[in-house]
Amino acid sequence: MHRIRVYVDTSVFGGTQDAEFVVASNSFFDLVRLGAHVVLLSDETLRELADSPDAVQRVWLDLPPASVELIGLDDEARSLADEYVNAEVLREASIADALHVAAATVANADLILSWNFRHIVNYNRIRGFNSVNVRLGYRAMTILSPREVGDEAEGL
Repeated sequence: MHRIRVYVDTSVFGGTQDAEFVVASNSFFDLVRLGAHVVLLSDETLRELADSPDAVQRVWLDLPPASVELIGLDDEARSLADEYVNAEVLREASIADALHVAAATVANADLILSWNFRHIVNYNRIRGFNSVNVRLGYRAMTILSPREVGDEAEGL
């Protein structure tokens, strides 16, 4: 069984503590615990999680180690994030969001999951990210919210 490699930004972890997003966020992490997905965590996500409440940190700390892949933010990812800014997909003030998408792209994630509808899960931004990616020889990324992942647990 191919386990889907999902880049998860900080908002999905925080969603486990938010009434609006708790059901879909927890359903996704249940799928991870069942072995359907591998969660990709970048240095940027870990940096952001370090400042989050204990309950949010426990979500990623309690994931099975075999279901977590740590990915660094190397020069290639930082350069790609800068390209998103240069192409005006995002402003410099949103470089952390650009780093999330760049890290996932460079790591060849199957999917990016986020609740950030302003800067990441946004039709025009997705088109912009993918335009830059394709121009630079990367593949187009699929970017969704946890609600769109669906409940695949029934098939496991």
